[in-house]
Amino acid sequence: MAQVVEKFPPRSVDNHSFGIPDFEPLLNSHQAAQLLDIHHKTLQKLARRGEIHGSHVGKMWRFRASDLNAWLDRQERAS
Repeated sequence: MAQVVEKFPPRSVDNHSFGIPDFEPLLNSHQAAQLLDIHHKTLQKLARRGEIHGSHVGKMWRFRASDLNAWLDRQERAS
């Protein structure tokens, strides 16, 4: 199981003024790969193939922690 390293503590952001009660912060590929204990290039390859959900923001990949968790759940069920 991947080790969770809390390098960047979550920030409390008041998004209620934008009409978004709970906004999930996005992780860059380095942060997301660290959570999964894989190399960031491997994560980007999985995202390009559509195996894991990720979004391009400019030239950078961004990932939601909930998408990473859902991918892990699917991997565990498949094995």
